[in-house]
Amino acid sequence: MTLKKLVTSGVVGAAMLSQAFAGTLVINSNQSDPAPKKAWAEMIAQFETENPDIDVKINEYDHEGYKSAIRNWLVTTPPDVVFWFAGNRMKFFVDRGLFEDVSDVWADEGLNDSMSSTKASLSVDGKQYGVPYSYYQWGIYYNKGMFDKLGLSEPQTWEEFIAVCEALKANDITPITIGTKYLWTAAGWFDYLNMRTNGLAYHIDLMDGKIPYTDAGVKNTFANWKQLIDGEYFLANHASYSWQEAQPPMFNGEAAMYLMGNFLTPNFPEGMDFDFFPFPIIDPSIGRFEDAPTDTVHIPARAENKADARKFLAYVALPENQTKLNIVLNQLPPNKYAETADNKFLVQGSEMLGSADGTAQFYDRDTPPAMASEGMKGFQEFMINPDRIDKILENLERVRNRVFK
Repeated sequence: MTLKKLVTSGVVGAAMLSQAFAGTLVINSNQSDPAPKKAWAEMIAQFETENPDIDVKINEYDHEGYKSAIRNWLVTTPPDVVFWFAGNRMKFFVDRGLFEDVSDVWADEGLNDSMSSTKASLSVDGKQYGVPYSYYQWGIYYNKGMFDKLGLSEPQTWEEFIAVCEALKANDITPITIGTKYLWTAAGWFDYLNMRTNGLAYHIDLMDGKIPYTDAGVKNTFANWKQLIDGEYFLANHASYSWQEAQPPMFNGEAAMYLMGNFLTPNFPEGMDFDFFPFPIIDPSIGRFEDAPTDTVHIPARAENKADARKFLAYVALPENQTKLNIVLNQLPPNKYAETADNKFLVQGSEMLGSADGTAQFYDRDTPPAMASEGMKGFQEFMINPDRIDKILENLERVRNRVFK
């Protein structure tokens, strides 16, 4: 029995394999669902064909099990490549010295150009610690047939957005549907309002605990949000609905718009005309930044075969490989030179994110869990009782001081 067969049968561990074969690359994956599993298997087979001196050993885990197991691997005997997420979830491991600096891969492969829209979310202190392979857009989905009937155009600015909301309300249509029973939907509104009011650098500093929640910039964000609440533009009793339960009002013509991720689109009823536009500009002097949750691959700092791991990350970053992968995943390739699947919303998302000045992940991915939990509770409370804003922000500031001490 060969050593390779022993490994496959579980007689010899992955760590011994890495020592025995200089060209063995061990990958731990959370891509266990059928479609992504097949897509990655095909890419890895192609990688082995093009790199005949490298043998790949892939270990697959279910999503939830992976999240807890990765914390153990990284500090004990890690594989050579791991799947993970950009933003604060990546930074958590970077701050503990558990992810490898791969800025050289970014420089050598031209990723500072081709992956420019996601660079900030893969960077800590100016260095890059992973490569993105897939992401998806957030923005405002709307009932285009309704807009056309009322003579409304996609709003580009905040003033135009308010005017559209007023026109819809005047026609007894709820301008914006939302369900905040599960708090993350309100976090999407906070992300966009804060990035449009203060910019991405400010937003990330706030996520990193460097700016107080009582800062004037944060208060300006909530002042803009309060305009929408005072105008009664949101779906009534939204705290009673999940994000799925908030969909029917838009589908049956009672509501017009929904700020959501692109995973909303498969739920659109056939035969109805829906469309998409980016969140409106509030301050024209601030760049256009978008939420784009990003899936990534990384090299553990204690990996044994970092040379071949770097080859694999470079391979994953190639535009033709990102094209193939994301057609299967029904998501977007972060490489701006890759091609997007022939899907109206994916094409719109690709154009928007490809031209964005930068991307954030999402509130609960960009800030630590303890902060995110209290923050999202505060956002929901604000939407119900906006006059409590001072007490809400004082509480979030207490939480920030505790979390980031």
